[in-house]
Amino acid sequence: MPVISEPAEFNEEELYVDLRAALGLPLYLKCEGFNFAGSIKLKAAAEMVTAAERDGLLRPGSVLIESSSGNLGVALSVIAASRGHRFLCVTDARCNLPTIRLMEALGSHVHVIGEPDAHGGFLGARLAYVSALCAADERYVWLNQYTNAGNWRAHYRTTAPAIARRFPDLDVLFVGAGTTGTLMGCARWFWQWRRRVRVVAVDSVGSVSFGGVPGRRMIPGLGTSVPPPLLDESYVDEVVRVEEPDAIRVCRRLAGRGFLFGGSTGTVVSGADQWLARHSGRRHLTAVAIAPDLGERYLDTVYREGWPTDVAEPEAPPALAGLA
Repeated sequence: MPVISEPAEFNEEELYVDLRAALGLPLYLKCEGFNFAGSIKLKAAAEMVTAAERDGLLRPGSVLIESSSGNLGVALSVIAASRGHRFLCVTDARCNLPTIRLMEALGSHVHVIGEPDAHGGFLGARLAYVSALCAADERYVWLNQYTNAGNWRAHYRTTAPAIARRFPDLDVLFVGAGTTGTLMGCARWFWQWRRRVRVVAVDSVGSVSFGGVPGRRMIPGLGTSVPPPLLDESYVDEVVRVEEPDAIRVCRRLAGRGFLFGGSTGTVVSGADQWLARHSGRRHLTAVAIAPDLGERYLDTVYREGWPTDVAEPEAPPALAGLA
């Protein structure tokens, strides 16, 4: 085992689950949740913070600020705590309460947006709040995961080549689409180095990322209510859209076999299942899907019996004070 000094130095890169035994699905699931942030977002967080430090954007007295539905906020909390930065996460009412408490435990401050923007949804409201705060106080340094090239470069450098090393004969890769950092980093790498690999984006029904009709989404992480600036559809071969009940069913089926994954992972696996069912004649395909997170933070949502039909609107955790 490695000996580390900072939490970002550890990330399990080589763990895959063969889903043929658990789901009868010819799919290898790359598990990205085994690090101190519990999700794939640790890679992007480290890349973006390191670049901000290198470029002199972070100075004594600076405060990192970022909009996040949860996982990136936790990852930035881990990085900020380990490197001595202050951090304010702007999230919204769909964020799981355990995730908020985890960020607080790491020393971060959290501001919860309770009402969506009329046109941009919760994401639009979060972005407006961050923009206003940065305009009013020069201490705040916004990494802006939605436009920051470090978001996709992290996966171009690490995630994609790791998959290619393990599966040199890869035929199809399934990647969930949120900010599209993971998607764009992997798609760009495979386009450059393994052009025969088919990259399939998995999106949530209700997301507008690929021109879909906007709708209510309860599972945080994948999908957006504002078109993602990082997205370049020319690198994406296909898009599969997943209904949230299907994602929840997949999560619970996996849990029934001892694998507790997060809502984003359930969405990606459900999308891969749809695609593979349509291509069942190609029996010798090598297929990999990226699992962004684990399931402990979803015990009160995805894994609670009756959710989300027993919730009229996302419960709003108490808004916490920002940095004075």
